[in-house]
Amino acid sequence: MIIIDIRINKESGVPLYLQVKKQIMDLIKNGTLKVGNKMPTERELSENLKVSRNTISAAYNELEQEGVLKSYQGRGTFVAEEANPWKAQNIKEKIIKFVDLGLEEAIETGMDVDEFLDIVAQRVKEKKEIMSKITALYVECNIEQSRMFSKQLTESTNMNVIPFTLNDIMDINEEKKNIIEKCQVIIATFNHVNEVARLTKPFKKEVIGVAINVDLQTIVKIARYPEETKFGFVCMSQEFMFKARGALEKAGLGNINIQYTNATDKDELKKTTNSSDVIIVSPGRYKDVREIVGEEKEVLRFIYSLDDSSIKALKSKIIELKYQK
Repeated sequence: MIIIDIRINKESGVPLYLQVKKQIMDLIKNGTLKVGNKMPTERELSENLKVSRNTISAAYNELEQEGVLKSYQGRGTFVAEEANPWKAQNIKEKIIKFVDLGLEEAIETGMDVDEFLDIVAQRVKEKKEIMSKITALYVECNIEQSRMFSKQLTESTNMNVIPFTLNDIMDINEEKKNIIEKCQVIIATFNHVNEVARLTKPFKKEVIGVAINVDLQTIVKIARYPEETKFGFVCMSQEFMFKARGALEKAGLGNINIQYTNATDKDELKKTTNSSDVIIVSPGRYKDVREIVGEEKEVLRFIYSLDDSSIKALKSKIIELKYQK
């Protein structure tokens, strides 16, 4: 069981469950807790902190509602997502309110509507120019997915986004070092943010996370197989494994016969592939598995795409940070 360092101040006046909730989110942000980690039970944590079980239950329930934790019957509660402090909610309504306030202020000072629109248009142009001057690094576990997401981000944000892999950072050379030093911001999917932040800490760059969604066609292909099909799932990390399992459960495929592994040993992989009818792989493991099974079995890539609302939040965050070339 993971030891969670939470300090409760019963004299602060802050509700105890909020103290617990905030500190769990802080532990996720700083990388102490990672996606897929199992949380202590409500009873274990309440006894450790010497607070009521209802206090822990309230904190866990709110974190589940926000998608940060997820409970499974008979298995426990797990970290399901990175804590995202700038996650946008009701974005359109908020923007309309700001526009209304700005327009009202302009009219009260004697400015006409056309002049107000000119100011807004000029400001938007300036912000777009800021984005076009930014060079960002996108880090993923495999180059195929990194290139795909980098291209999508370049088209969506007007930034120059360079694809990188975790191996590029771990096996650093002078050329890769220069690329990292010249970029203004580093972007990674949430399940890799903590690792990327740790590996790039000497460069003192802001690391921003984005969410990804599983590709619908991947889910459809899996759902079309007969109930008796035995699946093997091969990926690179525990985090990817946990998120993929969650995606399948959300799609109503939680009861399929599937064996998960992130083993790299060929003999271990053969055990999984030999006992499976169909192999599902993260993009970075496709080559490994194909070399083992050849063309004898079908190998499906478990593909993700960047979440649209996450891209919008990313753009907002970068503008907020006011990066300049």
